Amino acid sequence: MNRIKLWPHGTVVAVVVALGAGLGVYLWMNHQTASAESLPYAARIQRVDGEVAFSDNRAGADGSQDWTAATANQPFSEGDRIYTRDNSRTSIAFSGRNFARLDPNTSLDCVSLGDRRTQLALRDGSAMFDVGYLQPNEIFEVATPNGAINFDQPGLYNVGFDRNGGVLVSVLNGLASVIGPGGSSQINKGEMLTLLSQVASEVALSRLNRQYAGRQVDDYYRYQYPNSYDGRYSNYDAYLSDPYYYDPYERSTSYRYVSSNIPGFYDLDYYGDWQNVGSYGYAWRPRVDAGWVPYQQGQWVTSYPYGPTWVSSEPWGYAPYHYGRWVNVGNQWYWIPDGVNTTPAYAPALVAFVPLDNANQIGWVPLGPGDNYAPRYYDENWQPRYLSQTSVSPARLFNLAIPGAVTVVPVDAWGRAINPRSVRTVDQQRLVLVRSTLDPLTLTPLRNAVIHSAWGRGKIDLPPGIAKKLRDTPVFVGGDIRESPFRRDLGKSMRVERVSDNARNQKFKVKDERDESREADNGRKQEGDRKQEADAKREVDRQSAEAARTSKEAQRQTRQVEQQQRKNTRAQEKTTRAQGPPQEKAQRKGQPQAQGERVGNPKHQPQGAAKQERKPKAPGQPDGQGKGEGGKGKGKKP
Repeated sequence: MNRIKLWPHGTVVAVVVALGAGLGVYLWMNHQTASAESLPYAARIQRVDGEVAFSDNRAGADGSQDWTAATANQPFSEGDRIYTRDNSRTSIAFSGRNFARLDPNTSLDCVSLGDRRTQLALRDGSAMFDVGYLQPNEIFEVATPNGAINFDQPGLYNVGFDRNGGVLVSVLNGLASVIGPGGSSQINKGEMLTLLSQVASEVALSRLNRQYAGRQVDDYYRYQYPNSYDGRYSNYDAYLSDPYYYDPYERSTSYRYVSSNIPGFYDLDYYGDWQNVGSYGYAWRPRVDAGWVPYQQGQWVTSYPYGPTWVSSEPWGYAPYHYGRWVNVGNQWYWIPDGVNTTPAYAPALVAFVPLDNANQIGWVPLGPGDNYAPRYYDENWQPRYLSQTSVSPARLFNLAIPGAVTVVPVDAWGRAINPRSVRTVDQQRLVLVRSTLDPLTLTPLRNAVIHSAWGRGKIDLPPGIAKKLRDTPVFVGGDIRESPFRRDLGKSMRVERVSDNARNQKFKVKDERDESREADNGRKQEGDRKQEADAKREVDRQSAEAARTSKEAQRQTRQVEQQQRKNTRAQEKTTRAQGPPQEKAQRKGQPQAQGERVGNPKHQPQGAAKQERKPKAPGQPDGQGKGEGGKGKGKKP
């Protein structure tokens, strides 16, 4: 009877234990999923012109911060810094619609980058921020030594420093707010606000010089869209009337098939084509040579905290290597993106690593449709922290059976640009028994190569004064700083401070110079109009004078032609008189003239004829006595 009573009690306990275990697993899985979602986004360094330095904000062996050469398609994420040297520029894509362009001698730090949050720090130089889209309650903030600038609406903004250390905020389009230790204020479209100093409670608000604003907009779009921009925004009013004409969301076919959260995919239109590939739907095919394979044009770099990260040398090579999957159909490779309405997560590389019998060789194969990926990050000792229950050793890989899909290189070539001549071929039969892995640091030879190549590649030494300024200058943000499990005390290490609540509730004392700038702008416009009218009048006068000179020259040439024609005519007549036709001479020799008969006008008669008229010949005497016409032969007296 006790057994009967204990059985249901034991059953209840077992059920409770089972439920507890299941709940624990459920909570653990939710925690892991939340952790995976909390991984920061990664922006794309989309263009590098000149010498651009990059740092992941990790101290080197001597405690100093290492700077390396930045390259296009390199990720830019939380804790990373970038600096443009003299005569250098770079541009960054934070998503498919939000960008930044850094001018020479400009620094930009990534403080926070995640869903609905972009926090950056500008300590030197100037940068253009192109914000094409903001979700509800999304933060896009730029911290500076004098205060934080929030972009409250999509638009085009310029933030920089003047020679006195003041921060200039130009709203070319959109709406911005600024908050600093001295208070807060708002900046409307077509206005510029100057934060005079870090502690000043007074700011200067003026209107933008429209000519200068037009040059700024034109310069940015020429740089951002060199293959399509036609120069229309050199006129600032033309930009204001249609500011989103060059928004890639409006012009790019790829936005029909790819989430706009993904950076850099607007390049796909220019370098490939979208096709409906059977059950996979619309996929993108790059325009490449026959025999091309994904993940072969570029190099592996070690990016903290993601570990081995693929950096492609192909101009379009960012989105297809960090999102989606690859499939081979009809000996053609196609990229299958995540859905338009999804929130895809960044991956350093969507490949599985293939260990081979030879310990000095390593291979990798693109993940295909249905292949899982294990999201993870590494701590400071390069130990992995997995954020899902996905096995890092998949039982099958979609593309492993595709001939040529596996790229094999020597391990000692890790970290260098892949030389096509170093790529090895592998027998497909050898791959049948290979146990692949999604985590490259589980392979000892590769782990050693990764750790030893983590620092010191392409090192750049910044001038000590600049390095100190970038390291020690504090900046202010308006919102809280997002802390991450792998970037402890990020705000402290990057010298980022939050503006106090008291300052947030105060207003700046605004020195309103908008009327003055409007009058100055109108004056410049009137002066420009007068100059334009004067230039037009000078051009008309120049054209009139040119036309008069042309007319005089034409008349002169006409007179010369007429004079030459008259000379030619007189010469021809003279020649004709001197060398008349022989028959006419003969006729004149054989025909006697009537005595006393006058022929023609005496004034125009030859001299001999006049004498003949004065001294008539005897009847029947031949004329001229055999001499030529007009000769002076003497006739006989009657």
